[in-house]
Amino acid sequence: MIAGIQQLENDALAELENAGSQDALLAVKTKYLGRRGLLTGLLRNISQVPAEEKPLFGKRCNEVKVLLENKIEESLLRLSEGAKKQTLTRGKIDVTLPGRGTRPGRIHPVTQIRREICDIFSSFGFSVVEGPEVELDYYNFEALNMPPDHPARDMQDTFYIEEKTVLRTHTSPVQVRVMQQVKPPVRILSPGRVYRRDSDVSHTPMFHQIEGLLVDYDVSFADLKGILTAFLKRVFGDATTLRFRPSFFPFTEPSAEVDIRCVMCAGRGCRVCGHSGWLEILGSGMVDPTVFQNVGYDAEVYSGFAFGLGLERIAMLKYGISDIRLLFENDIRFLRQF
Repeated sequence: MIAGIQQLENDALAELENAGSQDALLAVKTKYLGRRGLLTGLLRNISQVPAEEKPLFGKRCNEVKVLLENKIEESLLRLSEGAKKQTLTRGKIDVTLPGRGTRPGRIHPVTQIRREICDIFSSFGFSVVEGPEVELDYYNFEALNMPPDHPARDMQDTFYIEEKTVLRTHTSPVQVRVMQQVKPPVRILSPGRVYRRDSDVSHTPMFHQIEGLLVDYDVSFADLKGILTAFLKRVFGDATTLRFRPSFFPFTEPSAEVDIRCVMCAGRGCRVCGHSGWLEILGSGMVDPTVFQNVGYDAEVYSGFAFGLGLERIAMLKYGISDIRLLFENDIRFLRQF
């Protein structure tokens, strides 16, 4: 029986020597050390060994078992290391390359402009107020002097949720809600998303707007002009030239469009400004007395002004962006420039 153990050891070691793969090594392990392996079978038959030989027989079986287990473990480790070296040799992994890591994100240019404008008006004493994007027709139109059949509604065609519920076309409804709850003086800035049925290289169905409102005693158009002049010079630089053009808005009277000298051509005339040398920036005016009446303000006592501008347009002019759709495509190559 002792000679049989020696022969089994020699055969197992020879097979391990010739095993060139992990599967072959595991097959040898199963053959000799498995539940029905050859060495396991010898141990099961220890009862047939003469009593005087049992201690030596058991000792030799355990020695062979430990020897084979160690040899198999060493061979498996050697094969694994060899596979790693072979992979590196074939060039599948270049350990000299730097790690890929995680690239930091960038603040979107529209968000940058919004924060900049809010900071500027906060320094002027304005508070930032937000309101609902799904708005009642009353707050979006009627309270702002646009009754159901008013032609100005055609310029702000929007998306209807229900007959009297819309996606807001401007952030002016926030001003109405604030004035209904707060007595003058009022000095607020209302940024947010707005919606209109319009889509081309310079318009999108959803865009961002920011509007301002100031109501107090003896507020004049001169105050409006002073605030907007200081604001636009902070955004586009002290050399910025402005002009105010008469215009019409249902909720302000008198009303004015505000233009700046074209930042692309310095007023010489180009495709961006339509060869006029001027760029329209925002709309503004003195709050119409009808709006004050709708919110319970006495137009004989208080006066105020309001203004509004599109954040995408300011971002496009300040950063030289030619297509508004670039702001919504989320191309990381574009966003990394800001």
